[in-house]
Amino acid sequence: MADRRGIAALGGISLTLAVLTPLAACSGGDEPARPHKVDAARLVRLSAEGKVDPSQSVTVTAVQGSRLTDVTVVGPDGRVVAGKLAEDQRSWQTTGRLKASTAYTVRIAADDGKGGRGDTTAGFSTLAAQRLLTAKLGPDSSGTGVYGVGQPLTVQLSEAVKDPQARQEVERALTITSQPAVTGAWYWVDDKNLHFRPQEYWPAGTTVGLAFDGTGSRIADGLYGGDRSSLKLRIGARVESVVDAAAHELTVKRDGAVIRTIPVTTGKPGFDTRNGVKVVLGQERSVRMSGETIGIAAGSSESYDLNVEWATRVTWSGEYVHAAPWSVGSQGVDNVSHGCTGMSTDNAKWFYENTRVGDLVTVVNSRGATMEPFGNGFGDWNVSWADWVRHSALGQPVSTTVPLSQAPAAGMIRPEI
Repeated sequence: MADRRGIAALGGISLTLAVLTPLAACSGGDEPARPHKVDAARLVRLSAEGKVDPSQSVTVTAVQGSRLTDVTVVGPDGRVVAGKLAEDQRSWQTTGRLKASTAYTVRIAADDGKGGRGDTTAGFSTLAAQRLLTAKLGPDSSGTGVYGVGQPLTVQLSEAVKDPQARQEVERALTITSQPAVTGAWYWVDDKNLHFRPQEYWPAGTTVGLAFDGTGSRIADGLYGGDRSSLKLRIGARVESVVDAAAHELTVKRDGAVIRTIPVTTGKPGFDTRNGVKVVLGQERSVRMSGETIGIAAGSSESYDLNVEWATRVTWSGEYVHAAPWSVGSQGVDNVSHGCTGMSTDNAKWFYENTRVGDLVTVVNSRGATMEPFGNGFGDWNVSWADWVRHSALGQPVSTTVPLSQAPAAGMIRPEI
């Protein structure tokens, strides 16, 4: 009897559990609803309507208790505009720059907080820029495209840029690639002109690329980047000439080795040749030189007007290394010129043929002033590195990047002369 009651009791417990189990399974009132697809377009609002001012941020806002799970703004070039999602996921805002006159696609994913999820696509366009900033890049690589190790890179802007932050935007829009990579910096010569040089001379054989790519990007109020511009060039062998005005000789080195020593004459008292580092600006097989161009009155005892051969220019004001057959007797002995470095015709022809634009010509031991950094050629190398970096809007050196097409595995390009 007791056994039967025990069995009955167990049976009762078993039945009770059997009844409770399905009740527990059906009572999940706090469990989330199963995910399902909803129309995300009704869950969000895009602030951009019509044409948008590219200087203003664009926001996406969640409505009706929904949340944003992902927002992506993409330009026609495939570049994603940076943005930030609020901690509560109720809003998202662009933090990156928008370009002028550009159509953007906005991809949004959201959920309604009730298990409903979906995505939608919208778009907006930005207003045209009031003014466009373009950049003329130098040196002009339309010729051989090979330059000496002292050649600076130059940028001439279409409009003056004075504001420090706007100048930073200009520098960020400038990209320099080189193989091998170097450390250099930009120097603002004035409101429209910048120069770039490495901390040391370019390594022989370097390939260099320069690009201004601020298309549509905001530079300052009402001023946006214009069309992209770029150039490529190569650096030849390291050719550097030292003119010792006191010793009356010019020494030419190629990649560190002396290849020729030439007797010369430099500027006489009152016309002393400038000291310092100069960069070859150009070469002319024959050029007419007149004393009037440097302030010598016609008919005076110092006046001259003649054709000069094998002329290598180092300043815009008219300082050359050139043939001076009329002063051969003084070359190597005395300084009798009006500021140029003169030598025999044969030596001038050799110098002309073994020198290129961008090569270095340094004058030492002259009684003349030091070559000015800017305005009369490239005296860039006479500026200390610390001072050079201080004149960058970003205030720091730039490490050039190596172009993918010229990765180290591709090897160095052999220097040419």
